[in-house]
Amino acid sequence: MGKFIAKRLLQLVPILVGITFLSFALMQLAGGDYVTTMLENTGVAVTQEVIDARKAELGLDRPFIEQYLSWLVGLLHGDMGTSFVSGKDVFATFVQHLPATLLLTLSSVVATLVISVPLGVYSATHHNKAADYIVRVTCFVGNSLPNFFVALLLIYVFALVLGWLPVISPMPTLSASGVDLTGLVLPTATLAIAMVSKYTRQIRAAVLEELGKPYVAAARSRGVADRTVLFKSVLKSCMLLIVTLLALSIGDLLGGTAIVETIFMWDGVGKLAVDSITMRDYPMIQAYVVWMAIIYVLVNLVSDILYRALDPRVGQQEVKA
Repeated sequence: MGKFIAKRLLQLVPILVGITFLSFALMQLAGGDYVTTMLENTGVAVTQEVIDARKAELGLDRPFIEQYLSWLVGLLHGDMGTSFVSGKDVFATFVQHLPATLLLTLSSVVATLVISVPLGVYSATHHNKAADYIVRVTCFVGNSLPNFFVALLLIYVFALVLGWLPVISPMPTLSASGVDLTGLVLPTATLAIAMVSKYTRQIRAAVLEELGKPYVAAARSRGVADRTVLFKSVLKSCMLLIVTLLALSIGDLLGGTAIVETIFMWDGVGKLAVDSITMRDYPMIQAYVVWMAIIYVLVNLVSDILYRALDPRVGQQEVKA
């Protein structure tokens, strides 16, 4: 297992180098530069000498390879540079926005699992009955709606019409009456609706497949209760599917759901990335790219470890290969 983990961690190096190099190249090909855009937005006429001096100060007058290598060396020493927009340390700024994304990820995943697993199992055990059809149609609709539409719909109903929740979602605050989580409800619901719809359909299909296998019929013929078969055998076999879904979802959520965070003004890394791209804040964009690469490698590593723990045949197949 130790060699397996070390092998996966070593894969982080070429991924980081490749992705960061590609992102640098794409930003160069996009045309324009931060300095010119920033000075033009001030509405004050500036000379080319001022623009060139600012570029030299930020190191933007150097060749692309030199800029990239300089940033990469700094990254290896824990220095991600200084934000072009705020002038603050990139790493400190990124860490400041990270808790909001972690909180939103945790709440969305918990809400999704609490709803989708029982719903998927219930739909499978009531196959082709009225409840099953209702769940399938509801999940189809929920999976078809884009996140931005769901967000606007929830804002209109629960914030504008009913007035139960705020339009702009503030971070949870601690007061004498307890923790105020009202600002977390709408962003979590927006993300959970699509995830619940997808998870429920997948879990339903997996449970139905397991229920049709011979070992289930054999257990029932020996008088084993359906509940015991379902919870001790069928659901255990479906855990690989749930782990796969979680790995994909958590990777996306930890990267920051830019659209949802922007709509609700949720101050996470997704909104930070959108703002940085708009302002051509290259150091902050690179920090986001590195974060995404690390997250997906680590999430895939954890999912592979869980695969081996849940199904030892996975490890045996890799050894044979």
